[in-house]
Order: sequence, then structure tokens, then C-alpha cells
Amino acid sequence: MRRIFFSVLLIAALAAAALFFATHLTIPEDRAQRAFAPDLIKRGGELAALGYCASCHTEENCKPFAGGRPLATPFGTIYGTNITPDVETGIGQWSQAAFNRAMRDGVDRAGRDLYPAFPYDHFTKLTDEDLSALYAFLMTREPVHAPNRANELAFPYNVRPLLAGWKLLYMNKEGVPRGDGSKSAKWDHGAYLVEALSHCGACHTPRDRLGAEIASQHFDGGEAEDWWVPPLNRTSPALVPWNEESLFNYLSSWDAGHGGGEGPMKAVVSALATAPEQDVRAIAVYIASMLAKPEESEARADDKQAEAAQAHPAGAQLYAGICATCHETGGHVPFTVASLGQHTSLHAPDPRNVIHVILEGIHPSEGTVGAIMPSFADALGDSQVAEIVSYLRARFSGGQQWSGVEQEAARIRSEGTSP
Repeated sequence: MRRIFFSVLLIAALAAAALFFATHLTIPEDRAQRAFAPDLIKRGGELAALGYCASCHTEENCKPFAGGRPLATPFGTIYGTNITPDVETGIGQWSQAAFNRAMRDGVDRAGRDLYPAFPYDHFTKLTDEDLSALYAFLMTREPVHAPNRANELAFPYNVRPLLAGWKLLYMNKEGVPRGDGSKSAKWDHGAYLVEALSHCGACHTPRDRLGAEIASQHFDGGEAEDWWVPPLNRTSPALVPWNEESLFNYLSSWDAGHGGGEGPMKAVVSALATAPEQDVRAIAVYIASMLAKPEESEARADDKQAEAAQAHPAGAQLYAGICATCHETGGHVPFTVASLGQHTSLHAPDPRNVIHVILEGIHPSEGTVGAIMPSFADALGDSQVAEIVSYLRARFSGGQQWSGVEQEAARIRSEGTSP
């Protein structure tokens, strides 16, 4: 029995090794097909916008898709790679087969496992047609010679071969999602985009200690780059109900009832603003079906201003002096909502998002029109930021007061973690 056991174990180990090496070989360059139909390139550009490819693969003020953008994770910093068709530093030598393997299996052309900060656990669900369009688009971009930056990861997370074990534990290669026969074609299309290309769960689903999405808590909310990310299901604390139209407005630019995307969501909105309307509306239809439609809260109409001012007089005074000019006009200042209580971040489990906005301000993407708010990092100390945040929480939210706000303000100021 012992011989049989060790024989079976040896065979299993050899089979696993054979499978590993067979799926991790270098794929030869193939330049036979480098002429692409204009319609295919056009659709590839639309898909790249729907997948926010530039947001991770473009460093600030640098050439598009040339890589270099840092992504802070609990395991260290990972840098976006150069995905322009440069032969030496980009993907210029990649064939369609090599590109497909990276997208679906998380293995690059040289056979190295890719870190799941690149969400191939979502991209594995993409259709062959969409992969071909994305490949055509990227291979027709301007080649940029930009060497990739080395990731800064702590041991043992910097040991790439361990990623093969991560994939065995967490990769679900069930393929392209099938439509739900009870739903509309638009809902099915939205489900495909959200669960695959747009990889919304990568930020809106909590992760375990090894960085994998917790499937049982799908869309329960998560975090990204030190920002709290709200749920996209019935656990959403949003005071103003979401619907298809408000979601479309928010994803495209700005919604009068909820405001606009900031932090990591800002790049998403900038990308979706260039995507076809029918695709963005499909995303809105799918997400709206998962979100609750809560009754209007009395807290929105019954502003607890006097009560909050009594509990936090210093915060009330600071708010009146530097915030009220824009935020007490009932939304008549462009790109402000009628009440700050409509912002989901004031109902979050922690104050990070509100602190980020106060310290870093709000600025529209280059060449666009949008909300503008100055940074108050130089004007306010940490204790003053804490006073304002505590006042806002007491006035506009029915939740418990946040603790350690001043310490959080000091940490965010010192780390400068905003993307």
C-alpha cells in the first residue's frame, strides 16, 4: 500500500509538472497577422475603454499604455506594464495566442505567471471575438520604448512560481457567461461586461488574506488604493436610491442625486465617458438590478444641523467658513448635490473617502468639465479635518460616529495614497 501511495503521488506530481511546463512555455512570435480591419480596431478601442485598460497601464503625464503606473496593494506595489507594440519593452512580439493566454490564464509570452492585480480571473470569461478586437487595437497603438518597472513586493509574494498555486485555489475558468433566459438582452450584455471585461468585482468585492475575491460576498463592497469601495447590491448604504438612469449618469460623468466618481473610480468614469452609450447603459441595467431600492430616508429631509453643531461646534464653524458657500446652495452651484448627505461616502464604515476629498480636493480629468474643489491640505491641520468630518457624519448620517478620525487624517496626509 505504501508503494502504491507513493507511486500515485509521484505520478500526480509528474503530471502537475508536465501541465505546468506545457502551459508556461514561451510562445513564439507570430507576425503573420498584423493587418487589422478598421472596424475591428474601432471595437477594440471601445472595449479597452470598457475595461479601463489605460487606467492601470498609463503613468500620469506619460504616453498611453506605456505602463509605469503604481498600484498599491496589501502585498506591496505592482506597476502597470507596457502594452504598446514596442518590440523590446512592450508586447510587439506577442502573437494573438500569447495575448489570449495572458488574458485568460494569467501567463505572459515568456511563460511567467502574472500577478492577479491584472484581473485575468475576470478576463478569462471574454469571448474570442472581443480578445481579437482588443489585440487589434493594442497592436495598432504607437510603440513606446519604456522598460517595465520592477514590482516592489515583500517575501514571499515576490516569488512568482507561487502564483501557480494561487490559480489552482482561486481561478474559475468557467468560460463566457451564458445569458439568463429570464432577462433582457441588455441585461445579459451588461452581465457579461460587468463580470468579465469591466471586472467591477475586482474592487467592489472584499478579498481574503491571499488577495482573492470572496465569492460568497460578491459585490458586498471592498477597497482600492486606500479608498473604501461601496457595495453594488442590497447592502448599499446609499441614502438616495439608485436606478438605471442615475447609474448611467454617474458612470458617464455626473449624477445630480449622487455626484461623481472620485479616487480610483475617477479613472473608470473617464474611460466610460468615451465608451458607446449602449454598452454603458447595459452595465447600468445589470448593476441596477442588484441594488436595493430603499425608501427615501427621513434623514435626508430632516437635516440634523442644529444637533450636529451642538455636538461638534468647531466642525460646524469650519464648515460654515470654508464649505457652506458651495455646499449650502441646494445644488445650485454646478456639480454639487442638493445635500452632502446624498454622498454614499458619508454613510461608509470608515472616514477614508471623506478625508481624501478634503485633503486632496476634486479636479476634473484633463480636457473635461466637472466638479472642482480645492485641496485643503495646506489650510487645515489634522485636528481641523477631524472636526469637519465628525460634524458631517453627525449631521448627514444616522450611523455611529467614526473613531480615530484625526489619526486617519494624519496617516493619509503622510502617505499621500491618492491615485
